[in-house]
Amino acid sequence: MKKSTGISLVLAVFSAIVFLSGFQSSEKEPMRHIVVFKYKPSATPAQIEQVTQAFGELKDKIPGITAYEHGVNDSPENKNLGFTHVYQLTFEDAAARDRYLPHPEHKKFGALLGQLNVLEDAFVVDYAPAKAEK
Repeated sequence: MKKSTGISLVLAVFSAIVFLSGFQSSEKEPMRHIVVFKYKPSATPAQIEQVTQAFGELKDKIPGITAYEHGVNDSPENKNLGFTHVYQLTFEDAAARDRYLPHPEHKKFGALLGQLNVLEDAFVVDYAPAKAEK
């Protein structure tokens, strides 16, 4: 009788582990980092292109960045408050984003923005994409 109780206990624990492991994802959750710039009226197209290119080059300089996209606002709603240029980095996960923030190459990019003196304002939104419900 004790042997069957021990086997039952082992099976119960094993079943609980298998059940609970379904709630833990072994996959890294990507993190999106969206930066939207409002350029000064004095910013030239060449300066804006320089910023855009330098931002894109971060993907190849900083580990953990998996994608880079950029574009110019095209909304007909006129709700952009003067923010016109959107830059999006996708990171492997939040930890990769956290390593990016103090990274020397990111700091160099910030220094370039300071040197060019073309930004009037910026805002940043970071988020992990919500998983679709089944």
